[in-house]
Amino acid sequence: MPSITYQSEPGLSVAEFRTILIASTLGDRRPVEDLARLEKMLLNADLILTARKGGKLIGVARSVTDQCYCTYLSDLAVHREYQKLGTGRMLVKQTKATFPQANLILLSAPKAVAYYPKIGMKKHENCFISGPEDQVF
Repeated sequence: MPSITYQSEPGLSVAEFRTILIASTLGDRRPVEDLARLEKMLLNADLILTARKGGKLIGVARSVTDQCYCTYLSDLAVHREYQKLGTGRMLVKQTKATFPQANLILLSAPKAVAYYPKIGMKKHENCFISGPEDQVF
């Protein structure tokens, strides 16, 4: 049985990215039908880490960072069949290790809120978000 390999994969294809988003349920909250937007999400990411088993993409961590103060882990997606096996934990660990001085920041999917404290992350009460449809003055 092949082991899981983790690597930086800046050239991840839009098709594979879309597939893992859907297979992880993160696709419910991402623009998976807008391939041009998914492509921009990949092109403008500073760090894309992947998990593969036998060549098959089973996880991805996509981040935007200044490399010294903050790293925003925008997408952490693990295929449903590979969840609860440590794949997400390893992707988060490698994201943090890439820029160890930076604060690792993320917005949790509703179903994953209980997961992040289990891997050592602290909940922050002072987060704000403004979506594309919101007016900011």
